[in-house]
Amino acid sequence: MMPTHIEIEELRTRLPRAFSPSPQERLRRLLVWGGATALTVYCLYRFGFFTWNFIDGILKFGSVVVAQLFPPTGWEQLPMFLRVMGETLAMAFLGTVLGAVVAFPLSFLASKNMMPFRPLQFGTRRFADLLRAFDYLIWALIFVRAIGLGPMAGIMAIAIVEVGTFVKLYSEAIENLDRKQMDGVRAAGGNRLQIIRYGVLPQVLPMMVSNTLYMFEHNTRSASILGIVGAGGIGFLLADRLRAYELQEACLIIIMVVLTVYAIDFLSKKLRERIIGDGHRPQVADDLPQFAELKAK
Repeated sequence: MMPTHIEIEELRTRLPRAFSPSPQERLRRLLVWGGATALTVYCLYRFGFFTWNFIDGILKFGSVVVAQLFPPTGWEQLPMFLRVMGETLAMAFLGTVLGAVVAFPLSFLASKNMMPFRPLQFGTRRFADLLRAFDYLIWALIFVRAIGLGPMAGIMAIAIVEVGTFVKLYSEAIENLDRKQMDGVRAAGGNRLQIIRYGVLPQVLPMMVSNTLYMFEHNTRSASILGIVGAGGIGFLLADRLRAYELQEACLIIIMVVLTVYAIDFLSKKLRERIIGDGHRPQVADDLPQFAELKAK
């Protein structure tokens, strides 16, 4: 019989040392937290966070840079900015979709419970690690060199990185599924494709769609800066305004990017809630006050 909450509290009061960590555990925690704190302080000191130059730079940022950004100007160019912002959204959308489509079959090859041939599973995982090891800007520079300036380079850069990211996310979702549903389809005589269709996808598809929506939101922010290296999108106009010290027009572009990201975040959040729920678990009987009183009696 499991002890009740009241009995556990009585034992904790009578035998406090039995519920406290051992000296070895306390020493281990002290070493971990002390080492992490010392490493953090050293890194801050090593990179100049404790110097007057850093403090002076922060003060200048507030008094000079921010003051020069406002009020935003360039409203007469707003139609062009909106058109290029739409191009940025299209880059993020196409890059995310291409990455998800390519990563979907690869994620089954990268899952331990789906791919019994370990060298292929290991090689697929390492291939995904290679793709996401480089940032979007690095891939954008490569594709700008390969296929020229424009949004195509940005789309390919996003897609390449997202293949590696989605393979990792999708394969982990597949590895953490409940095998009982798969065993039921297998016991009913289902082949491998039917096991995936009826035993795997109903469990992992909501999580896959949720991860895809989140990465679309992330890629909207990434696509906004790929134009700095000539890969299309609003980033090209932003970099051009910053180089020309047209900070007030740059401020208008930044505001547009922020509002767009807010809108994408809101819409993707609503879609994720519709797909996988809002995260609120139902109240079970053990949580009800009247049931707790009955158990105490």
